[in-house]
Amino acid sequence: MKNVIDYYAKFDEWGRLDREPIEFTVNWHYMKAYLPQSGHVLDNGAGPGKYAMELAKLGYNVTLSDLTPNLVELAKGKASELGLADKFQGFHTLNATSLGGISDDSFDASLMLGPLYHLQDEGDRIAAAKELYRVTKNDGIVFVAFQSRMRMLLTSLLFPNAWKPNDNMAAISHFKEDGIFNHTDAGRFTGAYYFNVEDIKPFMESQGFETLELIGSSNLAALISQEQKQYWSDRGESGEFIDVLIKLARDPSILGISSHLLYIGRKIGV
Repeated sequence: MKNVIDYYAKFDEWGRLDREPIEFTVNWHYMKAYLPQSGHVLDNGAGPGKYAMELAKLGYNVTLSDLTPNLVELAKGKASELGLADKFQGFHTLNATSLGGISDDSFDASLMLGPLYHLQDEGDRIAAAKELYRVTKNDGIVFVAFQSRMRMLLTSLLFPNAWKPNDNMAAISHFKEDGIFNHTDAGRFTGAYYFNVEDIKPFMESQGFETLELIGSSNLAALISQEQKQYWSDRGESGEFIDVLIKLARDPSILGISSHLLYIGRKIGV
């Protein structure tokens, strides 16, 4: 996982969500609809804590974990800067596949909005899902992010020189079969795993979760340029534009083209 740590140690993940607000806005809309009214929430793979801070603002008790040490420190600083430190129960540097030190059945809701698409080994993905199940209370809600293999295929076909080694048909065909991508250009997006949309629900359900929703976080916005978005802003209809995307997020016909997907489920107790 060193490549993941090295990448995010230099990458401005907080800024990415500011620069690409639609993903955050759509996710947050659906999270608020499913979160319990109160309780203890885990933000696992939290990065700099963008979602964790919003949870704390709403009054939840939050535990934050991430693989990258400097992102955990950044999150700790953000919590202090925003006057939210008292809402955090801990800041941990942990691998999502092994949440050591976190007790079973601890959280009323759990987020895992990144780890699964950085785990290229199937055994690691299963381990992360099992850990999420372990630390979440029975009937607790989970929010899990995935990246779409179909969207990455489209991106590779549209911009092959930006997504090497997917700049030739042999590599693209291989990626279509295994979903594993490792950028050959130094400093570009770290190695990742992309799910087929139809495999997401069975994967989570096989680990003991009941599916509530699968939404497209970026959905049609993934195909709309900044200039095209500016048109709606210039008309004073940015809010209406976002409202359309929020409603479209649960339309199954757009899931494949959405770069990020949000799985919402419930832990089924044994």
